[in-house]
Amino acid sequence: MKDGWEVRPLGEVAEVIAGQSPPGTAYNEAGKGLPFYQGKKNFSDRFLSPPTVWTTEVTKRAERGDILMSVRAPVGPINEAVEPICIGRGLAAIRANGAFVDDFLWYRLLALQPEIAGTDGAVFASINRRQVAALPIPLPPLEEQRRIVAVLDEAFEGLARTHANIEANLADAGGLRTKAIAAVFEDLEEASPSLLLKDVALDFGRGKSKHRPRNDPRLYGGDYPFIQTGDVRAADRYLRAHSQSYNELGLTQSKLWPEGTVCVTIAANIAETATLTYPACFPDSVIGIVPREDAATAEYIEYVLQYARVRLQARGRGAAQDNINLKTFETEYFPFPSVADQESAVRQLDEVHDRIGQFVEEGQEQLADLDTLRQSLLARAFRGELT
Repeated sequence: MKDGWEVRPLGEVAEVIAGQSPPGTAYNEAGKGLPFYQGKKNFSDRFLSPPTVWTTEVTKRAERGDILMSVRAPVGPINEAVEPICIGRGLAAIRANGAFVDDFLWYRLLALQPEIAGTDGAVFASINRRQVAALPIPLPPLEEQRRIVAVLDEAFEGLARTHANIEANLADAGGLRTKAIAAVFEDLEEASPSLLLKDVALDFGRGKSKHRPRNDPRLYGGDYPFIQTGDVRAADRYLRAHSQSYNELGLTQSKLWPEGTVCVTIAANIAETATLTYPACFPDSVIGIVPREDAATAEYIEYVLQYARVRLQARGRGAAQDNINLKTFETEYFPFPSVADQESAVRQLDEVHDRIGQFVEEGQEQLADLDTLRQSLLARAFRGELT
C-alpha cells in the first residue's frame, strides 16, 4: 500500500447490510411490492438484470446505487442496484458514505474479489457480514481517488472493447465453420447419389434403455460406458469421455454399440453428433449409425449430419420440447459419393475444423489474459502504483 494512505475496515467507511429472505408466502406477481433478489443469478456485467420476483414483506432493503455482493457460492461477484429492492440471504448491500468519490469503492471491491472467493463456509463457500465489514479499504485523498478512477475507467473501457471484439470473432468462427461445411456439401449434392442412412449402414437405430425407472441405481457403476445426450453435445466430434456407466444388469436392458458408431441426438440437444472412440451404450434419445465400410465412413456421416443440422433442428421445434425421431432419418436423403471422395471431403473439412479450433483456443486464451490484466491493474491501483 502506498505510504501515507490510511486503510480502514469497510464497515467503518460504509454501511454493510446483510440480506434476509422473506417468508415463502411473501412472494408476489410482477409489480407488487419491491423486486426481490437472492444472489448472483440476476447479476449482469454491472447493473442488476430486470427482476422476476417481488415481495411486499420487505426484510432487508437496498437502495439505488448500493453495491450488491454475492455472499454465498459464488462468493465475491458484485453488481449495482438500479432501484430500491429487497435482498435475500445470498446478498449483502454495501452503501458508501462521503469517504469515497464515485466508483472508487466499486473498483476496490472488484480488486478484492479473488481474495473474497477464497473464504469457505461450513456447508458451502460463503462470507458473512462481519467478514465483509472487515475488508481492508484504502482511503487516499479524494483527489487521488479521482485520478485512480479516471485511469481505471479509461483502461477498463479499452479492455471491454477488446473483450467484445474477441467474443464477436469467436461467435463468427462457428458461422465460418458452418459455411465451410455447407460449401463442400452443396457441391457434393449436385454430383453424388442421394441415399438414406440405412442404405450405408450395417446397423441403424435408436439406443436402448428399457428398464424403468431409468435412474435405478442398480443399473449403474460397471464397466460399460453409458453415453447420454449431454456427452454427445460436449464432445468435439469424437466421444472420448462419459459421465455414467452400466454394470452387467444395465447392459442386459440396453445395447453395446461398437467403436466407430456415429451418434446423433434426437431429444433435448437435438441433431448434435459425435463418433464413439470405444464401445458404449446409449438411450433411445440417441440414434446410432454403424457405417458399411464399402459405402461410407463414420467421419463423413458425422459431417453430413452437421450439414443437415440446421434444417433438422428447425423441423424438431415443438411447443414443449425440441425433438426429432428415427423416422426423420428414415426419410431424409443425404449425398453419398464414393468412399474415396468422402475421404477427400473429410480431409478438407478436418483442415478447416483444426484451423478454426486453433483460432478459438487462441481467442479464449486472449480472454483469460484480459481478465488477468484487469486484476493486475486493480492490484496496482490499490497499491498506489498507477501513474
